[in-house]
Amino acid sequence: MAGSSSSASYIHMVQHMIEKCLIFHMSKEECVEALSKHANVTPVITSTVWKELEKENKEFFKAYEERQSKKEQMSEEETNQMIQKIISDSSKEADD
Repeated sequence: MAGSSSSASYIHMVQHMIEKCLIFHMSKEECVEALSKHANVTPVITSTVWKELEKENKEFFKAYEERQSKKEQMSEEETNQMIQKIISDSSKEADD
């Protein structure tokens, strides 16, 4: 039973970090890469959680993708700065 609780907690943490990526207007690819690089989340986990979020929030993601296609991609430096903030914020919340 403890394993499924910690798995659910992990998935919730990944979901929370994806939501932060969305706030920063990151693409799915940028989010997958950033969480892999900075939070050691395997890309398949991030992709799976992202797909589930898409299923549950179709209208939001449709609008989000339309906005994404219109913006220029962030620089790698901007992406790194934002993901460090996401990780820092997530660590603080986990301590609460």
